[in-house]
Amino acid sequence: MKAIIGKKVGMTSIFADGKYVGVTVLDVSGNVVTQVKTVDTDGYSAVQVGFDDKTEKASNKAELGHAKKANSPAKRKVVEFRDFDFEKAIGELIAPEIFTEGEKVAVVGVTKGKGFQGVVKRHGFHGVGMNSHGQHDRQRAPGSLGASSDPSRVWKGLRMAGRMGGTRIKTQNVKIVKIMAEQNLILLGGSVPGAIGGYVVLEA
Repeated sequence: MKAIIGKKVGMTSIFADGKYVGVTVLDVSGNVVTQVKTVDTDGYSAVQVGFDDKTEKASNKAELGHAKKANSPAKRKVVEFRDFDFEKAIGELIAPEIFTEGEKVAVVGVTKGKGFQGVVKRHGFHGVGMNSHGQHDRQRAPGSLGASSDPSRVWKGLRMAGRMGGTRIKTQNVKIVKIMAEQNLILLGGSVPGAIGGYVVLEA
């Protein structure tokens, strides 16, 4: 398994393979191994990676002490990866070159939070319909929720209005269009989950 943490910078367009494609730009600078877990010491093997420096003022003593072992500032985002393909030592940086251009990766991120939304926006309902005599505010209503006498309740899992977004999503088969190693940038084809400034994890 190969993995790296990135921050979503934004979207732009570039020419690739003779085509004009939209890409998402990820900043992957400063991925450092903060801990290497083994079966003997921790009961399982994993590599812990930290990303995005945190100021000393904003860090507690536990975070500072943990990062000091890796000769690194405390990190805002820390992720553990199991089944890492290659050996990594504490304090070692992970470069974007672990991936190759044209490779397909899975991108894990948290979607934009959209607050409380109705069924039209949240689930794509069409609403009840047009105005009628005595019915003037039903265009975006959900309609009937179930039978009356049997089962005399609403079934669990029924699609209704509620909180939308802010959920962890994994998008698979996202193509790496370009790797800008000197700038520590990775350009992914199309859009990926999350807002600008949000963290995403690339896995392959």
